[in-house]
Amino acid sequence: MKAVVYKGPREVAVEEVPEPEIEHPNDIVIDITTTCICGSDLHMYEGRTAAEEGLVFGHENMGIVSEVGDAVSTLEEGDRVVLPFNVSCGFCQNCENGYTGFCTNVNPGFAGGAYGYVAMGPYQGGQAEKLRVPYADHNALKLPPGDEHEDSFSLLADIFPTGWHGTRLANLRPGESIVVFGAGPVGLMSAYSAKLQGASEIYVVDRVPSRLELAEDHCDATPINFDEGDPVEQVIDEHGGEVDKGVDAVGYQALDPEETDKGDDYAYDPAKENPAVVINSLIRAVRPTGELGIPGLYVPEDPGAPDDMAAQGRLGIDFGKLFEKGQALGTGQCNVKSYNRELRDMIIEGRADPSWVVSHRVSLDEAPEMYERFDNREDEDEAITKVLLEP
Repeated sequence: MKAVVYKGPREVAVEEVPEPEIEHPNDIVIDITTTCICGSDLHMYEGRTAAEEGLVFGHENMGIVSEVGDAVSTLEEGDRVVLPFNVSCGFCQNCENGYTGFCTNVNPGFAGGAYGYVAMGPYQGGQAEKLRVPYADHNALKLPPGDEHEDSFSLLADIFPTGWHGTRLANLRPGESIVVFGAGPVGLMSAYSAKLQGASEIYVVDRVPSRLELAEDHCDATPINFDEGDPVEQVIDEHGGEVDKGVDAVGYQALDPEETDKGDDYAYDPAKENPAVVINSLIRAVRPTGELGIPGLYVPEDPGAPDDMAAQGRLGIDFGKLFEKGQALGTGQCNVKSYNRELRDMIIEGRADPSWVVSHRVSLDEAPEMYERFDNREDEDEAITKVLLEP
């Protein structure tokens, strides 16, 4: 079958790889109908991880069940399903407590597993024609048959639940104000989730104009372009003081606003990074006793870091100011199963439609070109937000 294979820094190729097979009675195999390119994939694509050549990418996957293991009891051939990016067992202590992003059984020596991602277990990704799904009764979320809501349902694998997770980590309540740093796919979904949850005022910080326009148009957010000045000062000026809650949807590859060129080159330049800048900005922007949600990716090792400390996953966080303001923070990847069923039902009933964040749907063969374009964030004044691949 065809699959998107990592070849080295900033190089992927569509190659022939062996088709997956049932390996355990709890497995299913699905024919992929939609798989997504994620901003987290760019960390590997850019050579910022220990990903090895030959890895098949793709942790955001949906499709049609084509093979069913003998022990699977709730699924059958022909069922339409979407998969959390988390691979989890369902019965370890963390899974039983709802922390399926931190399963202790699926990836020995590490809390958590995922499809097609470095250090996240032996699970090939779904940027391919087929995918094996372990613990299928637990991991697969059934969808209505047909092809309705295909774009929206595909976002249930990661970015819609992860955006929602950012607001829940911050304990957002109706009527509160919130600032979201980052207008990439997760940041836009965080702002959209804040709107759905009744936030009174939403501020979104980024520097890519087309993405900020999406935040304004679809999330009723106030756009804050950090190319135009200190984003914290802009938020406080617009709001008339510090906001109630904040979300970091950027992570360790955050650009330092003081180092960026005020122009149209939006590709990441490691020399201009400041991995702690967003967390420190949130500490400044959120009121005393406010809460911070940090779903943005941080890593214990970063071979492409701008300095030796960041290379070891150590950041210069203003902890004294955090303590002084009595703020709380929540971190960690999303436990998708905590949210995806309810978000699915909101989509079915017309209460939510996150498909507006999708900017491109292309064939699997176009993946190498789309990785390059997505890495540049914006292309000929066109937002590159969420790219869906269709095998």
